[in-house]
Order: sequence, then C-alpha cells, then structure tokens
Amino acid sequence: MTKKHNQIKALDRFVASALMLITPEYKAVRNARLKSTVLMHAQQHAFHIKPEYMQVEGKKIRFARGGVEGKPTILLLNPLPQSIFCYEQIWPLLSQNFQLFAYDLPGFGGSEGGAEVMNTEKQSQILAEFISQVNISDFHLVGPDIGMPVALHYALRDDCRAISLVIGDGPCVSPTFNGSIIDRMVDSALWRLIFRIGGAGTFVAGANKLCYVNYTPCTEELADYVSSYKGRIGSVMEWFRNYPEIIESIQPHLSEIQIPIQIFWGDLDQLLLVQTGKRIHELLPKSKLTVFENCGHFSYQDRSDEFASMVSEWVVENSSSC
Repeated sequence: MTKKHNQIKALDRFVASALMLITPEYKAVRNARLKSTVLMHAQQHAFHIKPEYMQVEGKKIRFARGGVEGKPTILLLNPLPQSIFCYEQIWPLLSQNFQLFAYDLPGFGGSEGGAEVMNTEKQSQILAEFISQVNISDFHLVGPDIGMPVALHYALRDDCRAISLVIGDGPCVSPTFNGSIIDRMVDSALWRLIFRIGGAGTFVAGANKLCYVNYTPCTEELADYVSSYKGRIGSVMEWFRNYPEIIESIQPHLSEIQIPIQIFWGDLDQLLLVQTGKRIHELLPKSKLTVFENCGHFSYQDRSDEFASMVSEWVVENSSSC
C-alpha cells in the first residue's frame, strides 16, 4: 500500500504548513500537542482491517467485516479525509465482543463515486442498499464527520434497521460553529479552487496538522488516504458547496428521530467546535453527549481507548432489549 506516489510529499507538507499560518485555530492545536502526555505514534504492521468490495447502486463500495458473528453488530462509516483504515486502532478492541462492519461512503475513501453522490439523500440510499445486501439488522451505526449527517438521514428512513447511533464531529445544525477552514470551503468558490489545486497530499497533510492532538498516523495509513482522494478533491469540494443543503435535509427533522443517540466530540476540535455538539444534543430527544478532553477532531484515534470504551458500553447498554 505504501507506494511512493501515494505518500505525502515535502511540497504537500510545506503548503499545508503555510496554510496553517493563516488558520487561527491551529495555534490551539499545536500548543495542546506540545503539552500532550499521551502522544501515540501508529506502528506500521499488517492491518487488522481487511478490505472487500461489492457493487451497490452501480458503485464499487469498499468495506470490511470482522469480529464475532452472533454478537451485537456495529457499522462504522468513514470520515474525511480518511477511510475505513482510521479504525485500525479500535478494530481489535471492538472485535472481541462485537460483529463489525466498516464502510467507505461513496465518493470517499476507497469507494467509487463523485459529485453525483455528494448529498445525504443519495448517500443514505446507497447505505440502505449496502445494509440490505450484507443482511444486517438491529445494528449500531457509528458516523463521525461526514458520516454524521448520513447516519442521521438514514435514521429518518422508513427502512432504517439501526437501533442506535453513535455520531459526532460533523454538521447537521445551522447556525453551526465552524472553524475558519470549514467556512472557507463552504462559503468561497476561490478557496474551493485552491484546495482542489493543492490536491490530496496537501489536503491530508493539512488535516493531520489541524485535527490531531495526540495521534500520529503511520506511513501505510497515510498512503491509503492520499490514494483515496487523489484526483477527487474537486468532487469533495462539491460536498462542502452543498453544506447548507446537507444541513437543511436533516435539521428540521431531528426531533423525529426516536432511537437513542450517543454524541461525541473532542474538546479541542477546531474544524467543528464543541458548541456544535452541545447544540445537537439539545435538539435530539434521546441523546447523550460525551466530550473527550485534550482531544482533536479525529477523536476515534486521538482518544482511541476511551472512544472504544464509549462505543462498547453504549452498544451493550442499547442491545440488552434486542
């Protein structure tokens, strides 16, 4: 997987560092990382996550499965600019007691797709068909970042088979509490063009600088992220252009979601500030909020042990009646 052309290059790191100079939120993350007492450097190894592929609604979808059949089922959606391999740290922790599926959303990670799937309705539709094809029900849907609006939209479907959600670090309310990077991608066609020109390497390198307080991904992991988004930043920017419509497709219906929802957030998230999580918690009728301390945007890695424990306890608690 670590092919030379998929690695983050020196120029990518330079451009990402230059971008951080005009990103006021970066200082808080940098200072927190300097003070962190739980720095974690991922080691290169054979991945626990073994990807598979299937055709769903005309798209080649990458996914993985593991854990123990017959145990409560967890389905994890990938975030941006990452893939299902972002769950490598928590996969062995969860696989001991649960049946696991991980799913790269169409147009993201290792799944096919482009601008035509950059809306929650289409994402939800394809997700529902995937769930039907792998034949799971009464499962727990985990959706961080871009997976969060998809998970919520799926929960509103008549054919929803999830019995709970675990969501966080993503958009679904307006007004939202964004960092400056999000505002640039949502509000400015010029900035979307700049990100497109910068390409996948710069996009991933910039996310690493702004979103990790404790964790450092290994070369193998980064190679998959760069490969996943090479030549696709333009369609990813389409997702941000549609940001207001994505929120509008969900926010008016939040009170209709009656399954229990665990919300999580990093207290130092500088992409979507923790106030967003608190606001969503107020609007969802059956929700619980967990805020991880000294934690950035990628909380499933930045606080992997705590994140895995939260998911485990939540799933056990909300599977007892099934």
